Amino acid sequence: MEFLRWLFEAQIPVGGSALVLREVLGNIFGLLSALGGMRRKVWAWPVGIVGNILLLTVFLGNVFGAAAPATLWGQAGRQVMFIAVAVYGWYRWQQGRQSSTQGRAVVPGWAGNKVRLVLIGAMVAGTAALTPLFDALGSYPPVWADAWTFMGSLLATYGMARGWTEFWLIWVAVDIVGVPLLFSAGYYASAVMYLFYGFFTLTGFFVWWRAEKRERAAVRPVPATAGAVR
Repeated sequence: MEFLRWLFEAQIPVGGSALVLREVLGNIFGLLSALGGMRRKVWAWPVGIVGNILLLTVFLGNVFGAAAPATLWGQAGRQVMFIAVAVYGWYRWQQGRQSSTQGRAVVPGWAGNKVRLVLIGAMVAGTAALTPLFDALGSYPPVWADAWTFMGSLLATYGMARGWTEFWLIWVAVDIVGVPLLFSAGYYASAVMYLFYGFFTLTGFFVWWRAEKRERAAVRPVPATAGAVR
């Protein structure tokens, strides 16, 4: 109990203000999860869940008696979503490591044009549908930005679980909107971390892109005439 009390009350002095320790720790776990995801390691999922639980208590603000500057229902809700999708991703990658992926958790691949159109449509429609809901709940404005980061995070996490290389680009779209929102809401630790994520996700995209080309070439069938004597 003493540890939990300390965890919920601890802050890190920065200049004339302070950062909530849980916010810092949650983002550190999130970064470790992203690093594991780029390397296609199964442990990325449980590590990410720990970070999601910590950040959930942060973005709910005063619900947990915290010193958080504002309640962001979209940011809080997406932590719950992360946990649910992470369980699916954890299972899927664990199964992949035990099947035909040669010990890897997942083999990167492209989603395809039809799936990309579905993802774009879901992003736009989901943002439009969630904006009035988050507004009614009293989420920090601009509310559409909160809804955008929620939908983008949902689609990106699902894309990571499926092994779609495009999921990194969805994260870039999330960061472009999420960084200004978090700065304006006073979540400086998360904003700085998301700013870093923006560059990191671009790196992850090219890492998966190269891995997809390399591993696709490795499993490409050799023509029957390749070794024939002429």
